[in-house]
Amino acid sequence: MAKALTGDLHPLDRLFERILARANDDPEKSRTARLIKQGTHKCAKKLGEEAVEAALAAVERDKDALIGESSDVLFHLLVVWASLGLKPADIYAELARSEAPGSKAARKS
Repeated sequence: MAKALTGDLHPLDRLFERILARANDDPEKSRTARLIKQGTHKCAKKLGEEAVEAALAAVERDKDALIGESSDVLFHLLVVWASLGLKPADIYAELARSEAPGSKAARKS
């Protein structure tokens, strides 16, 4: 888990922990549980919808809308990860590999 400068969990890690905690809740009472119970396909579809909304907010240069839509995109991305059994640490490790000297991503930047 990534740590923020304060030593607490990073907000994305806290959100992911909440998603995992709610995944087994009653789907009638938790939209997170309902989404995960519908499967990865539905989770990914919702992520795509939110990404389009974020892109449209960016095109409109609506910063307030983009902030809200970005939050939705991140939430739904974490739901997709959870539906596939991935953890933020898996993605953090890939980001670290891409920053390593000699990696394709490092050479492109």
